[in-house]
Amino acid sequence: MIAFELPAHSVDDVVRVVRALGSHRYVAGRLHLVHAFVFAAAGGDGKTSALDAARTWAEGVLADESIDKDSRDERLLRRASDEELALALEAFWRPGAAGDGAQERLMELLVRHGLEVPRSTPFDETAEDDMHPVLVDAGWELLPLAQLDPERHKGAIQAFGEPIAFDVARFEEESAYEPISYLQELPALGAAELLRGADGEGLLASPLTVWAEGNETYHDYIVRGVIRAAKLQA
Repeated sequence: MIAFELPAHSVDDVVRVVRALGSHRYVAGRLHLVHAFVFAAAGGDGKTSALDAARTWAEGVLADESIDKDSRDERLLRRASDEELALALEAFWRPGAAGDGAQERLMELLVRHGLEVPRSTPFDETAEDDMHPVLVDAGWELLPLAQLDPERHKGAIQAFGEPIAFDVARFEEESAYEPISYLQELPALGAAELLRGADGEGLLASPLTVWAEGNETYHDYIVRGVIRAAKLQA
């Protein structure tokens, strides 16, 4: 995996990054899995209408006695849109979030279902293997190089420099024993991140990192475009 540390230092930056990552012309798909606890807590005030469907789903899941709420049951996860993901993160990290209810509701859900509130440092990569529950697992897949259009996607193609460099990368993709995927992912987010990932001013505990898998030149071009689209300041 390749780590791209973005100059995203606030919740507003993160919201713009999420929207930019999902709206450029190289996106092939997305898979954002968000835990029921997140939508139940983030939309618990009834004010975020864009999360109404997600909140209704979460309430149904939490009322289902056949689901162990402290487990890794896949029924606790919902595929979310880019906008739902952005709004959910904003609910936990916006300035004054600690007093707005989302964090308090998440804490209550964790305690009610016997889950430990972690003391680990937010965004600590070494703690990801022990993270439970994983509350947000979000990422995007890019188009394969073989599917890039010479005109529509000429920016990424030209980023390789000489045409032969792109041709070599495309050949390696097409001749690989197993299909190559180009993925861009946010860090896995658990309770430590949603509860302590930003301070009272909405500033993140550390700059946002996007993790990428696949050709570095391709990803570097996309990330630079995301930085511009999200209007991030170095």
